Amino acid sequence: MPLPVAANTPWPPTQLEIPHADMDMWRAWYSGDPNHLASVYGGVAAYTRNPLAREYFDVDRRRTATGELRMFWGQDPAPGQQAAKLHVPIAADIAEMSANLLWSEVPQVTVDVDSTDAETAKTTQAQIGRYLDDRGHAKLREGAELTAGLSNVYLRVVWDRTLRPRPWLDVLQPEAVVPTWRWGALAEAIVWRELAPLDDGKGVWRLLEYHVPGTIEYGVYSGDMSTIGDRKELADHPDTEYLVARTDDQGRQATGLDRMLITHLPNVLPNRIWDGVPNTSPLGRSDYAGIEPTMDALDETWTSWMRDLRLGKAMVLVPQTMLETDGPGTGGSYDLDREVRVALNMLDEGGKDTITQVQFKIRVEEHEATAKALRRQILSSAGYSAQSFGEEGSVAVTATEVAARKEESLATRGTKILYQRPALLEVLTTMMMVDVKHCGAKGVDPAAELTATWPQAVQPDPEAVARTLSLLDSAGAISTFMKVKMREPGWDDAEIKAEVLRIRGDTPSTVPAGDPFNAHVDPNVEDPEAAPAPESRVQAGADEGLDAQDEPGLQAA
Repeated sequence: MPLPVAANTPWPPTQLEIPHADMDMWRAWYSGDPNHLASVYGGVAAYTRNPLAREYFDVDRRRTATGELRMFWGQDPAPGQQAAKLHVPIAADIAEMSANLLWSEVPQVTVDVDSTDAETAKTTQAQIGRYLDDRGHAKLREGAELTAGLSNVYLRVVWDRTLRPRPWLDVLQPEAVVPTWRWGALAEAIVWRELAPLDDGKGVWRLLEYHVPGTIEYGVYSGDMSTIGDRKELADHPDTEYLVARTDDQGRQATGLDRMLITHLPNVLPNRIWDGVPNTSPLGRSDYAGIEPTMDALDETWTSWMRDLRLGKAMVLVPQTMLETDGPGTGGSYDLDREVRVALNMLDEGGKDTITQVQFKIRVEEHEATAKALRRQILSSAGYSAQSFGEEGSVAVTATEVAARKEESLATRGTKILYQRPALLEVLTTMMMVDVKHCGAKGVDPAAELTATWPQAVQPDPEAVARTLSLLDSAGAISTFMKVKMREPGWDDAEIKAEVLRIRGDTPSTVPAGDPFNAHVDPNVEDPEAAPAPESRVQAGADEGLDAQDEPGLQAA
């Protein structure tokens, strides 16, 4: 959709009210703000505060038939009592664990040399490594954490040579983008944000960016909380004055690219709760979808446990006759630390004039068992193993045991990589295009084909690998080439060949027939070390020009 023209256009657009209301609910759980949770669940459900969602879900009929949906965070404290609700930040833990599983290490992005020449491939590879430096790595991890909680985010490529020499990434919140989908792909997008109020404090100022392939159109509007208002000049607000020099008289900036600068990153698909809601199927599904009541029950359990602790404090009930007073109207007191007292000469019937100790039972085992069961159910429904979060029994001896105990988390990680990988490659290609077009990058080929490989989540136990290799070698069932491949599964064939030459110092004549190493030696070359190593791709961080002579004592025969 293009930039709005009518001043009374509702903003944000009404067609996004249902997903935005759910995202607001998930944001409350993600942030763990008790006030936000209480405001979200102040009614029947989070989305009942807008008319469109109320009509779509027929909330009024359901409320009449079944009564209000009881949520712990929707209950007001009793009159005269302070709010004492506690929140267990398990939602934030889930989002953080998801990001750590995906982005604890940078994926290995490689350039296929078949799609460009070798020299350009090396230059392009080096530039990609600069895009994925600590700053770029942190941004992608940030996007992954927000995606787990809010169902999706958008990655925007930006550049400003007065700030940095290369383009970089900006993570956009899902509520800040109005997408237009075509065949499930992002075709257009409006990115918007509220600007700082002016000195008069009147109206709500917004900046809208209309993104299409090749062009960005900027618009500044002054309206109110619910409507967009009148379109103003870019120079009318101090936060947008810098855009005047970048745009033409219609507020448009040519990017010179055949694609948009924005990439959509969903968490996982499909989204079950928006089935049938128009234009929401590509948005993604939050890790919290469907487990909100269980997280609410965990907070209620934790609050009840802490309430038992408060009520479990020992109390002493003292009869009024034992109180000491300073005269009429001054009230009474009882000194618990006084050591010498005088016995009262009275007839005590039924013990009403005796000191009574009151101490309620603290139900530790019941609360602990309930909290653990709820926690395990929450993690399992979100797609994670309890052992990934430090559950008892997570200490394992071997990598195989660790993988077995974290199987659910690793399966979820593999599913999310299916969505992370295409977005990463699309973003890197866009960054290369911007780098060449606007930042003067030389020797970078944006048309080069890229592949991305995520590192293993659980690294093999070196001792177990060594034992396996020793047994296979003793049985004569493995070649040197396969030994190196098992030891370094992330290496390509060229790197493995170079390592084999270092280890054995063999020539092709000494390699047994049928050894996979023969497949990587050119039979037309007398000296295999003199032949260039076959390279189908160039890897980031790989040693260049390394041969057998680089290792002392390992000379090729």
